[in-house]
Amino acid sequence: MTTSPHPPADLYVTKPKVYLLARQTVVSEELDRFLTEEGLTFSTDAQAAAEVLAEIAGRTCYMSFGKGRKSNAEYLDNILTSKHGSVLEHAVWSLLITGVSRSLTHELIRHRAGFGYSQLSQRYVDESEAHYVVPPLYQESVELRAQWQQTIECIRKAYAELAEATARYVEQKHPEMAPRDRRKWARQTARSILPNACETKIFVTGNSRAWRHFLEMRGNGHADTEIRLLAVEVFRVLKKESPNIFHDIELVNEPDGLPALRVVHSKV
Repeated sequence: MTTSPHPPADLYVTKPKVYLLARQTVVSEELDRFLTEEGLTFSTDAQAAAEVLAEIAGRTCYMSFGKGRKSNAEYLDNILTSKHGSVLEHAVWSLLITGVSRSLTHELIRHRAGFGYSQLSQRYVDESEAHYVVPPLYQESVELRAQWQQTIECIRKAYAELAEATARYVEQKHPEMAPRDRRKWARQTARSILPNACETKIFVTGNSRAWRHFLEMRGNGHADTEIRLLAVEVFRVLKKESPNIFHDIELVNEPDGLPALRVVHSKV
């Protein structure tokens, strides 16, 4: 588990990546069966299943199928304006997020309602060649980044040496233990010295109401810069996926020169 004296530059990450891995589908046959049995008619111009489901949920509350607002955009705009946010909980997306720090995910997982998380395990994964996320402020300064990177390199080397020494100790103490279990024990102990800058990967599933709350809170200009930039990337993905649900969220530039988000209909 020894580290090279000159680590490759790609060990240092400067921006997050967001992968859209799952979206919903509408079971048209069951929707048609419901409408037929209830003697209702319903059509929508929405392309995204999430938008269709949010509209169906809202119309179920008032049995307003075939009545009132005709377009999905008009219907969901009324939902946002009236803050009838519960119907947005039926629209769900799963995102795989990489290139973010443990510091960021400590904040991300505080968003509990409407979210599910699965994160890279430092107990099982060897972090001797882990990537590290450069804080945005240190990306602005060559001198500060060099000082930060020097510190990271010391920790990276110390972790690799400590994990290797711990593995030898565990093997001597418990020769009967399976190699996989020895490695896990060594890594879960040595990880105690890893910094918050350690890059991680996290799979996140959330409904659109929860995602809107995340974007509003973490895309704000006062939020931590790293998670704010992640919120911007998540917004770009979700706005493309569902322009009607996220139409009132806008990308703006803050005085610090970095992008942020502004939500027209707050706390839906």
